[in-house]
Amino acid sequence: MAPVDPSHDSPGSGLGRPNLTHEQAIERSATVTVESYDIDLDLTEPDAATFRSATTVVFTATPGASTFIDLIARRVVSAELDGVALDVCGYTAESGLVVADLRAHNRLTVVADCEYSSTGEGLHRFVDPVDARIYLHTQFETADATRVFACFDQPDLKAAVSVSVSAPPDWSVVSNARRDDARSGPGRHVFATTEPIATYLVAVVAGHYVGFTDTYRDELAEVPLGLYCRASLADSLDTERIFAETRQGFAFFHRHFGVAYPFGKYDQLFVPECNAGAMENVAAVTVDDRYVLTSRATAAVVERRAATLLHELAHMWFGNLVTMAWWDDLWLNESFATYAAAWCQAEATEYVNAWTTFAIDEKVWAYRQDQLPTTHPVATRISDVAVVDAHFDGITYAKGAAVIRQLVAHVGERRFLRGLRTYFDRHRFGSTTFADLLAALQETSGRDLDDWAQRWLSTTGVDEFRLETQCTAGRFTSVDIVRTQGGEHRRPHRLAVGVYDHPGGAGSEQGRLVRVARTEVDVRGDRTPVPELHGVAVGVLSVLNDDDLSYCLVDLGDAVGTAMRRVRDITDPLTRSVIWTSCWEMTRSARVRARDFVAAVLAAVGTETQIPIIAALLGHAAVALDRYCDRAWAWTVGWSRWCDQLTDLARSAAPGSDHQRAFVTAVLAGVLDSSAAALARSLLDGADPARVGLPGLAVDPDLRGAIVVALAGSGHLAGEHTPAVDIGPDCAPDNAIIDRYAADDPTATGVRMAAAARAALPTAAAKAWAWNQIVHCEDRSSALIRSMVDGFVRPGQATLLAPYTTDYLVAIRSLQERRGTEVALTIAAGLFPVWAQDAADRTRIDAALSGELSDTVRRTVLDGCAELDRAMAARAFDRDPVIGR
Repeated sequence: MAPVDPSHDSPGSGLGRPNLTHEQAIERSATVTVESYDIDLDLTEPDAATFRSATTVVFTATPGASTFIDLIARRVVSAELDGVALDVCGYTAESGLVVADLRAHNRLTVVADCEYSSTGEGLHRFVDPVDARIYLHTQFETADATRVFACFDQPDLKAAVSVSVSAPPDWSVVSNARRDDARSGPGRHVFATTEPIATYLVAVVAGHYVGFTDTYRDELAEVPLGLYCRASLADSLDTERIFAETRQGFAFFHRHFGVAYPFGKYDQLFVPECNAGAMENVAAVTVDDRYVLTSRATAAVVERRAATLLHELAHMWFGNLVTMAWWDDLWLNESFATYAAAWCQAEATEYVNAWTTFAIDEKVWAYRQDQLPTTHPVATRISDVAVVDAHFDGITYAKGAAVIRQLVAHVGERRFLRGLRTYFDRHRFGSTTFADLLAALQETSGRDLDDWAQRWLSTTGVDEFRLETQCTAGRFTSVDIVRTQGGEHRRPHRLAVGVYDHPGGAGSEQGRLVRVARTEVDVRGDRTPVPELHGVAVGVLSVLNDDDLSYCLVDLGDAVGTAMRRVRDITDPLTRSVIWTSCWEMTRSARVRARDFVAAVLAAVGTETQIPIIAALLGHAAVALDRYCDRAWAWTVGWSRWCDQLTDLARSAAPGSDHQRAFVTAVLAGVLDSSAAALARSLLDGADPARVGLPGLAVDPDLRGAIVVALAGSGHLAGEHTPAVDIGPDCAPDNAIIDRYAADDPTATGVRMAAAARAALPTAAAKAWAWNQIVHCEDRSSALIRSMVDGFVRPGQATLLAPYTTDYLVAIRSLQERRGTEVALTIAAGLFPVWAQDAADRTRIDAALSGELSDTVRRTVLDGCAELDRAMAARAFDRDPVIGR
């Protein structure tokens, strides 16, 4: 599963998800072995609250034993075990359906009425506002298959799966296997039986989807390829590019894994309101249809989409062919898929700088996560299903991927690949633990990896290093790498030190910088000398962790000023990413003033050539302005300077370029001053972009939506209200501009952006309405809630939001129980009071943590508190570096 650009209970019925423990899973695995599922779904009444699900499970068991099968249903109609009716009166979603007195070989049939979902879990239903057509898709990870069919819902109980679906005759229906046309007909879809797969990888996608086909061929396999999306998006689906990148991925993975794609066909289905970026269902990958690019997209967005698609393709081997036995090894799925996607991008596609993007995007996510109180080892213990959702995070994805990259370097790529092939061959269609993979790698590499695995995969936190140097007459006399944090783990690192100077060594404050010296060092202790650099000219800047070889932080010390001033002059984009990441982490830890970081970004982005770096830097700088800068300075100086300089950069950028688009988008993501607001309003009103200095700018639906939200959140739609309407918590705030925008763009994106704009309006009434919609209206989809959350917490509204700290602390107490995991996590994280300003607020939040909170929500609040502490420290340092320190 790919994270959202980084979230699972039932809708309003209150049906809970059973919380399977690891001990229960082990016991059930020892009792039963599942041979097959035959699933028959009746979707012929998609407007109803429920659908009929009939499942036949064939399994072996310990004779005389008892167990339970998982099912979350509105009603169990019937259940038969080997032809004998079972008493279903005692069924509850929490306990599942108990089956007793089992035989050696069993056949269980369960018929139930299951609920459609609006939260992206189970069988999600979406009505396209453009044409009122209905679209369904399943999302089962972590343990939501049980919302659609009766099953032993744990990853190690894999089985062959046969799916049949009755649906309206004009619908398309796709599942994990090919459609059996001989047994299918109008309104009836029967699919072939799959190889053994885990329950969380079963998929059904149904509705008025439009399909496109292609084929991948090589010496290992011929694979039919399919792409699907909503009818209203079909004209925007970039089929040629997506098919091309998919074929590149197949060729790369076949060549390196040496194992033919094992699942017969490969469909990618762009579905609405997907909770994750994508999900690796066997041969039927679902992808959030926000990746159907209906508006002008920068190279960064296109590259991110490719990374997501290749991530899911890599899962066909990592996770689907070979599956984790339990959620302890979730990282085996996600870390490997993340690593493999970046590796493939860099070597087999046009995205040759994918590791640069990884360094400034994925690794920054990991560094942030690894410094939170709820960080965890890459390989961690998962006690029960309820805990799993919190582990789809920067550790499981990005840190794990960075560590795997180091493992490949440690054992050598050829030995690593031989180990993978051994692993795939040995455990084909089976379930494994990390020990199985480690054994294969140790066999093929001849190296003992136990100590390496213990130090890197079983510990938490991130090591930090700095360079300590002495020099005489412009040359180094000593260079040492000093470990400043994380020393207790003694993780081994391979670090490079690069020295950058002007070509020829000519001293200057201008001109490009190139690497004039470089050495690699194995670092194990707290101080490691680098004698290879003795006598080398000092140059302008020394870069530790050059080439981003290791997962670690770098303290630039007194060189940070030079680094921020000269980073734009370094010719290598990966080195620029490494330096910017260090500068950002020092800003987050109150060692660099936030306003200085913002100024450095604004000074550099105009000449930065890599759009992913620009996107990351502008995102970091916007966070710095909103949370880490002194709020009085940000409001009176910072945001206005931000708008002015980025507008100037946009006007000087090439017409219609990615740079121009990125700068305009960054302005709209912040607080608009009067000049920026006037420019935005003129674009919204249809002014020719060339006449306002932005020739070539495409004012398309996405940009129009961003303009409306920005104007609303910055208070520049005042006076646009319909005067006779009494706005209350149940009544959406009327606004002529937002109303017109909503009427002009009736798409799902337009609906979400209009809701975000209404939530962004800086009035007490608008905030009350948004709060009620987000927290109390249980029929709102997860996607709509996320949009309203984004509008509610717009930058620059801390004073207006201050009263909601108390409301938040009350709401989170019963959030997961009332709304389910997916919505609970969205609200708990999205509405955490980042606006809090003083110790009193912080004390009240701490007090709430002593109350009754689910583990998942508690973790989210703890992380919010840690980020709030960082923000308060950074703001104090930004106001006065002496006092703040």
